[in-house]
Amino acid sequence: MEEGKRQKQVAAVIQQELNDIFMRLGLNMIDGGMVSISSVKVTPDLLEARIYVSFFKVTDAGAAMKKIQAQAWEVKKELSDRVKKQLRRIPVLTFYLDDTLDYVFKMEDIFKQINEGEGGKENQQN
Repeated sequence: MEEGKRQKQVAAVIQQELNDIFMRLGLNMIDGGMVSISSVKVTPDLLEARIYVSFFKVTDAGAAMKKIQAQAWEVKKELSDRVKKQLRRIPVLTFYLDDTLDYVFKMEDIFKQINEGEGGKENQQN
């Protein structure tokens, strides 16, 4: 099902505000790695927001997610203070790990290995 216009608007506002909140609370840098909100999906009734968090060069993603979830109440309070005039109800925030960067790096490694393997075969044939 396709997202409605209002869902996209609310998701964009939440994503922008959460990025600022993460920066203010120091959650954008964990274990020497970078943390960012990759996307936000809001349910059609605007009561639940799924926040997809992306990690770059974070050694332990599980521990980083626990740290974020431990401060989830504070994040929601700050978000409600910022958007209370734009939204009637603040959605329930649920954080999910966005591991698309990991897949991208794995695919690049696989393509590199394939290219190196083909290069080796061509040299053997000549």
